[in-house]
Parts: sequence; structure tokens; C-alpha cells
Amino acid sequence: MTVLIAFDGSDDSRAAVEYAARHLRPEPAVILSVWEPLLSQISWAPIAAAAPTVMQTGGRTEFEEQRQAELLATKGAEFAAAAGLPDVTPRAERSGGPTWAAIVDVATEIDASLVVTGSRGLSGARSVLLGSTSTRVLHHVNRPVLIVPPAKTADKDGGKDGGEG
Repeated sequence: MTVLIAFDGSDDSRAAVEYAARHLRPEPAVILSVWEPLLSQISWAPIAAAAPTVMQTGGRTEFEEQRQAELLATKGAEFAAAAGLPDVTPRAERSGGPTWAAIVDVATEIDASLVVTGSRGLSGARSVLLGSTSTRVLHHVNRPVLIVPPAKTADKDGGKDGGEG
């Protein structure tokens, strides 16, 4: 069985990797970084729907976004191995739409036994406006999902705050 861990380099995705390393039975893991050419992101984003975008690659076969995603996936795999996960494989995947859909597709392709993702901890209106990759993965992938919440941080009064909301 293989664990798929979504990784974007954020503190939340690092927390998800660390949690998986501490709490899951050792098994092969794929660290997934999803990428998309910038102009493609603009073309499907709801705010840009009124203005069509023509994507020009200048004849390039590789995008800078792809190279960055491959580096990010490699760094994520190194981080996962240092956290204690054995047999870690980095993977950068181009998405033709939202990030959550690429995560769902890769989970299905590799027959992941579990999908692990971090959560930005958004609530209320911000969650509705920005969407939630982890929530969409949870509702669209037909396999177990572990969503790791943001780490608690000390607030100004010295107490603990579990994030927003």
C-alpha cells in the first residue's frame, strides 16, 4: 500500500508530513506537488472567466513552474525521509484544473491506501471564497483521507490558539 501526501512547501503541508511520519505504520509514500503553468491558472480561475487567456509557451517543452514543482517535491521527499518515512518517492504532477482534482487523480492512479493533506485552517467567509483543497479532496476521492490541522500557536496572551474559527 502507498500513502499519498500532498505537499506545497507550506508549514501546513510540513505538519502533515511530520504527523504521518509519527503516527502511520511505515509504508511507501509519494510526496506530491501539483503544478500548473501560470497562464493556465489564470484561464480557469473564476475571477478571470470573463477574459479569455491565450497561452503561449514560446516553443518550450518544460515550464519554470514544472521545474519548481519537481524541486519542491524532492525537498518534500527529503523532509519526509528525515521525519522517518521510509521509501519516499517525490512526484510533481501538472494539473489541468484545480489542485484538488490532480490530487484525487494521482491517488486513484497509484491506488493510494491513504491521502494525507494539511489544512490552512480557514473558516467562515474566507473558506467559502478561497475554497478548500483538503475539503474537496475529502469529498471527491473514494479512499481514506487524513487532514492534519494547522499547528497550534501561542497567542499574544501566552495561551494556546487552535487557529481561526
